[in-house]
Amino acid sequence: MFSGKVVLITGASSGIGAATAVHFADHGASLALTGRNARNLEKVAQQCEENDGVKTVTIVADLTVEDDIKNIVEQTINTFGKLDILINNAGIFKTGSLEESSAEDFDAIYSTNIRSVYILTKLVVPYLEKTKGNIVNVSSLAGLRPLPGLLAYCMSKAALNQFTKCIAMELAPKQIRVNCVNPGIIDTDIFKRAGMNNEENNQYLERGKVIHPLGRVGQPKEVAMSIAFLASYQASFTTGETLAIDGGRNNTISEKFIYADDTAHLTYSRTYKELETILNNDLTDMAKYFGQ
Repeated sequence: MFSGKVVLITGASSGIGAATAVHFADHGASLALTGRNARNLEKVAQQCEENDGVKTVTIVADLTVEDDIKNIVEQTINTFGKLDILINNAGIFKTGSLEESSAEDFDAIYSTNIRSVYILTKLVVPYLEKTKGNIVNVSSLAGLRPLPGLLAYCMSKAALNQFTKCIAMELAPKQIRVNCVNPGIIDTDIFKRAGMNNEENNQYLERGKVIHPLGRVGQPKEVAMSIAFLASYQASFTTGETLAIDGGRNNTISEKFIYADDTAHLTYSRTYKELETILNNDLTDMAKYFGQ
């Protein structure tokens, strides 16, 4: 599917980025892989190169440094001579409400999640125009709905969604498609990097099974396959779209109902199975349940 294509992936050393790199390599793509962890990047590159004919280049970079971003583009073009697909995957995650977070936290999140995407995308447009390539941005469910305690992160992902739509319209005359994926809770180490220990991370993933209607959290490969679809000829008439990969979570009620204490309308112990029963009854019963 991607034989002869060159794909640049940021945040490729772990999680969704690593899974995406391996998936593209399995389908014949050559890869420019960038991230901050040189050792992990090399491991991912080695796994990719197990596929015959697949070539990789690893580029250790800090996306908050503009010269590093320029170097990513230069090394990619120097190695492969072209670029077909950009996957803006790198992102950081910090918790904090308006009153709990700091301006420094806000700036750090926006520097990686938005500013770096803006700069890198701008730099690669001339190369994507030559190949009639495309861009897939990795956003989050947090960009589609408010999540408590994640103010700056939610704002950054909402901005990434809008960036996707805006540049999709700007770049359409150049035949460059731009789309976005919005994953729900995915089984990666992003929460550990945000400060969770193993026990807290496991509890969070278990809780994730309750709030996703499919009854589980997602896997990195599932996101990778959706990214590859949007980047492929199979989506050749698709641009400016945001695709939720969230087990149906974006179609549910707010988390405040799921995790409220016993004085609220819907508690953690009352799972979606109970809610589904109520929704199958008449509106009177539903109104009584929610205290209306």
